[in-house]
Amino acid sequence: MLIPIALGLAFVPETQAQQTPNIDNRVEQMLSKLSLEQKIDLIGGVDAMFICAVPEVNFPRLKMSDGPMGVRTWGPTTGYAAGIGLAASFDTGLAKRVGISLGRDARSRGVSFLLAPGVNIYRSPTNGRNFEYYGEDPFLAGRIAVAYIQGVQSQGVIATVKHYAANNSEYDRHNVNSILDERTLREIYLPVFEAAVKEAHVGAVMDSYNLLNGEHATQNAFLNLQVLKKEWGFRGILMSDWTSTYDGVAAANAGLDLEMPFAKFMNRATLLPAIQQGKVSVATIDDKVRSILRTALEFGLLDRDQTELLLPRDDLQSRQVALESAEKSAVLLRNEGNLLPLDARRIRSIAVIGPGAWPAVVTAGGSAEVTAFAPVSFATGLSDALAATAKVYWSRGVRDLDEVLSWYSAAGRAFSTDSRGQHPGLTQQEFRGDFTGKPEREATAPAVTGWGSNAWGTPSLSKRFIRWSGYYIPKKSGVQRFIVAGTWRDAYTLYVNAKQVLHQPESEGQSPRVYDLSAPAGAPIAVRLDYVPAGERISISLGALPAEDMLEPEAIKLAAMSDVAVVCAGFNPRTESEGSDRTYSLPPGQDELIRAVLAANPRTILVLTAGGSVDTSQSVDRVPALIQTWYAGQEGGRALPRILFGDVNPSGKLPISWERRIEDNPAYQNYYEAPGTRDVKYGEGVFLGYRYYDQSQTKPLFPFGFGLSYTTFEFSNLSVTPAEASADSPIAVSFDVRNTGQRAGAEVAQVYVGNPSATLPRPVKELKGFARVELKPGETQRVSVTLDRRSLAYWDVNTKGWRVDPGRFVVYVGNSSANVPLQQEFTVR
Repeated sequence: MLIPIALGLAFVPETQAQQTPNIDNRVEQMLSKLSLEQKIDLIGGVDAMFICAVPEVNFPRLKMSDGPMGVRTWGPTTGYAAGIGLAASFDTGLAKRVGISLGRDARSRGVSFLLAPGVNIYRSPTNGRNFEYYGEDPFLAGRIAVAYIQGVQSQGVIATVKHYAANNSEYDRHNVNSILDERTLREIYLPVFEAAVKEAHVGAVMDSYNLLNGEHATQNAFLNLQVLKKEWGFRGILMSDWTSTYDGVAAANAGLDLEMPFAKFMNRATLLPAIQQGKVSVATIDDKVRSILRTALEFGLLDRDQTELLLPRDDLQSRQVALESAEKSAVLLRNEGNLLPLDARRIRSIAVIGPGAWPAVVTAGGSAEVTAFAPVSFATGLSDALAATAKVYWSRGVRDLDEVLSWYSAAGRAFSTDSRGQHPGLTQQEFRGDFTGKPEREATAPAVTGWGSNAWGTPSLSKRFIRWSGYYIPKKSGVQRFIVAGTWRDAYTLYVNAKQVLHQPESEGQSPRVYDLSAPAGAPIAVRLDYVPAGERISISLGALPAEDMLEPEAIKLAAMSDVAVVCAGFNPRTESEGSDRTYSLPPGQDELIRAVLAANPRTILVLTAGGSVDTSQSVDRVPALIQTWYAGQEGGRALPRILFGDVNPSGKLPISWERRIEDNPAYQNYYEAPGTRDVKYGEGVFLGYRYYDQSQTKPLFPFGFGLSYTTFEFSNLSVTPAEASADSPIAVSFDVRNTGQRAGAEVAQVYVGNPSATLPRPVKELKGFARVELKPGETQRVSVTLDRRSLAYWDVNTKGWRVDPGRFVVYVGNSSANVPLQQEFTVR
């Protein structure tokens, strides 16, 4: 059987393909009836999530909703697996089914615009929004995005691809200036947007917060006019991210069609004088209004009630797609001694331990966080699945950080203003200008417990400089843990015994962070926390306690008495979120918990919830089984027991390269702003992720495309024809995939292309095709893919176009970037 590799199919809405002349006529008729003031009103959002109505031309008020894992804005919804989980499935059919379900969910709520998908490239694991995106490879991201958009828009809902462009971190996102050379921009960071426009015909594009090469995206004429609208031919709506417009005249002239969530800059007060002064033309305003009217007409939004598709809010079809997304996104990374799948006949007890076990962690935080219908936690799912055959024990295992850092906690009130511990609290001083001189105010604070109170707060009108100082006196000898949790754009520095031990610069936003120090009981430790809040309120917490007190003792007892232990570790919406970056290390106490459970029960399975790679250096070589579930959506708890007990054979593959340590990441040296500037220089260029590791002595812990199965597969009989071709000739690639194991399963065949004769630096190989192949034991299928000119090309900065140089090329076929057993050369003349 011949299986074509998943490349995605172009989709043109019927209304656009068949009614364009009629639509254009209707647009011009409507436009002629609008005053200049009405036109300007139409290009600014209203009430946070709407385009305003214009009754004079029967233009309705159009409703939007956040995405991309659910129709978030308007109450409870179905929660699907995170974007990075969809990418891990390498399943374009699944991505389209998720898009269809989201489109149906949106229609049932009267939503015309789904603000999704997010497609920014995964550059570093610390980016707080990685969970929304589709990984490090632009080809994979493009295939998933095209299918997702096709699905959403097939339901008459406008998809909104975001965030355009080079928005690859959350810290200081309004001010960071992404510095990229043209080739890197074209080869790595723009292709997925290009595919969304050219292939999926996405209805809307959202500009990002950041600057690109010195100009904010919303007023970047190169991005918006030259590339998006002129080169790619985009005719839809270009909108701003929420409050990402900074100059109304510049944005208007640079192609922005719609300012969201309201018209702060592109409004009558700004644009009418600018038009009178010749700074903005009426034709420019008309083009924006045309884009809005035309897109609404193409999707039928003026010709039907958007709520005509009436579904139960908790739709069974949507839930089934959510379950499939959870099952196919999970990646099995370790399975020493074939611990998995578990034999249900031999399991009489199982301990489910960890902060991710219960309640369900559906998504990470920010505008993608959904309130899901009846989400199923890992603990609940395992308990339900094993109710008749085994006992299921549950423990959080690690003390909740909110509890640890609260005023009621001993850790939150662990300090004294004197070294003998007789006066509880900390000395609080407030300065103006900096931390020098005499404080304006001084008092005793009982605790520092404001974490999370101002994560999205109002910026402070004047800088405040607050210092807390005092002593922590250990009640036990051993490792003492100091925890600081800040939010948003807060800056802080922690000193312990006069030594700086933690420092969070303004806008970095990683939290919480810890410092450990060995000390005997009774020995006072001097503590000082210098804090510069970004908002009017204090939104930071400080706690201290013996490190061993982070663990809940009963968890270890449960692990020891059970046949198997499942540790559910990772992040949640408080510790991984839009608006701030996250730590590479697991949240406090989780590494200790994993080690303690492993010591109590060697049959331990580690289940991670995270939007990307995490530091597993303290456990990965000891834990026999490791599963990355990303954020599994509302059905993650139903999916996990099906995977653990073999009802589902895991088939997910990493859409990222998983570094051994954060310092090994190719963007590590270039991720943060250069000192004294807002500039982030993408110094790794095109050598991101596996492109870097392929040509480096440094190797990842787990390579891009890697994922284990409960069966085994074999690749053979590679054919590449013709052996010599012109750059514009199609190259046919075919090969066999065979299931050589004892279980049915799915393998993801990956096709890479390299150009070893290139005269400029190019990656050793780049992904140019893939296919999920479902095989029974002993079954073989033939897979085929056709490489086109773009599969061979690089961006030529001199000719400003895609170029293929004559020479030698190599096709690589395998099941990860590091395992490509089939290789064959061909020549381009």
